[in-house]
Amino acid sequence: MLFQRTHPVIGLDIGSSAIKLLQLKPSKKGYVLEKFGIKTIDPELIVDGAIMDAGRVVDAVKDLLREQAVKVKDVVISVSGHSVIVKKISLPPMTEDELEESIKWEAEQYIPFDVNDVNIDFHILPPGDAAGDGKETMTVVLVAVKKDRLAEYTSLVMEAGLNPVVVDVDAFTLENLYGMEYDVSPSEVVALVNIGASVMNIHIIKGGNFSFTRDISTGGNRYTEMIQRDLNVSYEAAEQAKRGESVAGVSSEALDGIIATMNGELVAEIGRSFDYFRSTSTQETIDRVLLGGGTAKVPGLVPFMNERLGVPVDVLDPFRKIQVNSKLVDPDLLKAVGPQAAVVVGLAIRRPDDR
Repeated sequence: MLFQRTHPVIGLDIGSSAIKLLQLKPSKKGYVLEKFGIKTIDPELIVDGAIMDAGRVVDAVKDLLREQAVKVKDVVISVSGHSVIVKKISLPPMTEDELEESIKWEAEQYIPFDVNDVNIDFHILPPGDAAGDGKETMTVVLVAVKKDRLAEYTSLVMEAGLNPVVVDVDAFTLENLYGMEYDVSPSEVVALVNIGASVMNIHIIKGGNFSFTRDISTGGNRYTEMIQRDLNVSYEAAEQAKRGESVAGVSSEALDGIIATMNGELVAEIGRSFDYFRSTSTQETIDRVLLGGGTAKVPGLVPFMNERLGVPVDVLDPFRKIQVNSKLVDPDLLKAVGPQAAVVVGLAIRRPDDR
């Protein structure tokens, strides 16, 4: 087991706008960044998490592996969106072995798919998170992922010459990252919000333990689509404008209006999720928000969230405790990418024997 713990893996985040690859090496002080690469892909290759053109995505992964001279074959990937169901449920006390035997039948009442069409996993939360007095029930996080979506992603990385050893869920990679990079307070309720191109993950934890999660099918692509449509510009020009770069013929006033509208839509969705969490939890307050994903860098989003949500909002820094050798990885690239690497860092710290 000790060998397996130190066995190297790469994290591979296959997003709908970019593929990120990252390899970490454990050290006495934590982790050293060995390899990091990112490759933008055309928006039609992956739509709502479904791979529309596997051949071109495989080519993009192979290009990244070649560019980074990756020798490691074991890879950790993740999935998110409508094909993933995460529920916190209360069950009678039982051992992990007993739960392993009965989880399929317990899951049937909680998931909207045929239980034979999904892969199921679970995690028993510490007693302090149990419902009631903690004596008569235990709290379990139930995770179900559609088999066809899992097969889609595992087949893709295998075709690229890799060996998938762990398949995680995007939201839980954020929890892994938070536990490694931030000082966890036992009583603090933190919302980890990762806004990618097409999916927004909202993952709320208390004292580092799972409390609530939700995936919403919206993200940075909505800004791009609206800028394209309203300002009549190309996809590439809309992407540039979204990032705050000047684009010929684009009025800054018109652009600011579009971004403000989209900021409002996204934050309203986040606010509704927070309200739902408060209504179903004894925790009435969220103490802070950490914002990840490429959309975190949209101009004005962070102060807008601060004001509308009434909660301190900071941008997630996936590299804050990772040692970086500037000869191996360009620090300017890490600074430019920043929160977009949140999921891939969370993947790279996973190991095959983790639970």
